[in-house]
Amino acid sequence: MFKFRFAALIALCAGLLAGCDDREELHIYTWDDYIAPDVIRGFEAQYGCRIVVDTFDSNEELHAKLRAGEGEYDLITPSSYLVAMLASEGLIERLEHSRLPNVKRNFDPSFHAQILDSEFTYSVPYAVTYTGLACLRGRVPFGVDVNSWSVMLNPAFAGRITLLDDMREVIGAGLMSLGYSVNSENPEEIEAAVRQVLSWRGNVRELTADGYKTAVPEGTTWIAQGYSTDITQVIVGDEAAGLPPREDIHIAYPREGFSIAFDEFAIPTGARQRQLAYEFINYVYFEDVAKANMEYIFGANPVRPAIEALDADYRSIIILPPETLARGQVLRSFVDRPQVQEMYVRAWERIKAAFAE
Repeated sequence: MFKFRFAALIALCAGLLAGCDDREELHIYTWDDYIAPDVIRGFEAQYGCRIVVDTFDSNEELHAKLRAGEGEYDLITPSSYLVAMLASEGLIERLEHSRLPNVKRNFDPSFHAQILDSEFTYSVPYAVTYTGLACLRGRVPFGVDVNSWSVMLNPAFAGRITLLDDMREVIGAGLMSLGYSVNSENPEEIEAAVRQVLSWRGNVRELTADGYKTAVPEGTTWIAQGYSTDITQVIVGDEAAGLPPREDIHIAYPREGFSIAFDEFAIPTGARQRQLAYEFINYVYFEDVAKANMEYIFGANPVRPAIEALDADYRSIIILPPETLARGQVLRSFVDRPQVQEMYVRAWERIKAAFAE
């Protein structure tokens, strides 16, 4: 329906100098299916290089791999709340803004409230994701309110719920369900959130990074905590892949609160293809490139001219209305409060252990 493609992006950057030859590779470490293939092909054609994409399932996986020194990546897409920690550990570089003219020219300032570093010191916003609940309409009993985290305890969904395999998302859900901030630093509130999540164990069949994208359409999962980009992709469908639209699935954003996280471009310390990394960030901020990318990933890139150029109906799908957005809470970093970060890590270990039983 809305999953558009385009074949040629070369002309968009005709004024730029080619940054590599056919032996050079740009290595990107990102979330699964998070950059439009046509955007990748267009960049490769323009710069005469090859893009190699590896994927991770969670911010924890990304962090662990960088800390271990595994992989030689030139560009990564951590969520905003992880960026400060990566910077404090010397794992990413300060950005040279002079290399990113499109970012200065085209960034949509209406997204400032949803990002953590408005100066773009170490990262540049790539795409915003809202975490809600994917609901299979035909399996939701009449009168059941899915716009609340209380649905997690409804016996009608025993064994039919999944949660994300992500520390901040799951603990955050527990916190918000109790009326606390998703960024709580209160030990008692975090403990209460752990108990809340563990109370959901009877209904939750597993923690999953992205398995809900197939489990909900198949009907094995009826309620799934998930990312708006993934859920929208399932709802809209993909004719090229033989996946029809699914009008029986919708996204619910709990009234108690839902999380907001920007994924951002950052350049790892010691990147071999630093110049290509800058060129790619700048490239994705071209209007037509960003438009094509948004039409593929089902999430908003903060590129104002591209958002304005979107089909109005499609724009209404990926841009939340103000009244809904007002319930969202931006995930923030605890990099300057290691004792709080440690509390979350210990809490997550308890949750993971309980769900592994």
